[in-house]
Amino acid sequence: MTDLWVALLALFAVWTGWRVFRVDSMVRASFSLMLSFIAVGAIGVLLSAPYIGVATVFMMAVEMMVMAIFMVMFMMNPAGLNPMVMVHQHRLSIGAGVVAALSLGAAVLFSRPPDDAVRAEADVVAELGHELLGPSMLIFETAGVTLLATMVGAVILSSRQGRFGAADEGSRPPGLSDGGAPAGRQPEGGGGHHHHHHHGGHG
Repeated sequence: MTDLWVALLALFAVWTGWRVFRVDSMVRASFSLMLSFIAVGAIGVLLSAPYIGVATVFMMAVEMMVMAIFMVMFMMNPAGLNPMVMVHQHRLSIGAGVVAALSLGAAVLFSRPPDDAVRAEADVVAELGHELLGPSMLIFETAGVTLLATMVGAVILSSRQGRFGAADEGSRPPGLSDGGAPAGRQPEGGGGHHHHHHHGGHG
């Protein structure tokens, strides 16, 4: 049963990884990549590597969500959801993908995995945690708090209530022709904030 789940998750990881390059927006690509990494993390859990598997799920889920939020917040293309080409340098990317796949496949097929049995009573997750975080706990804790503050700030900045009022009032779509007006929220005149007028004039 475990072998069946590993095979199904591997196929799902490959399919969602392929979808990263087939969807037409950065946000959809982010979520496809997140699903691919979650499948890989689940494979790690099934292969008795719970720390690596769960850490992969946590890290990739948070990373892809933050990336999607920042794209919604900063991209000229609203929310990164308008159609756009996701692949550049087609020949180079295809060649690099083929070489990487063959190299990793050869490493899996021809390398000799370790055969040292783990003690049944060993708490492998705790031992690995002490090995990784023992001398660097303060650094990791600081980085964790910093990332949390970044995520909270990104969510606040991408909320409906923007600097110039509600984000869904007064916006205009992107120009569909070359040299068209940029997308995004446009400050309204008469507000008494001269720097807003000046900033909006560049749009």
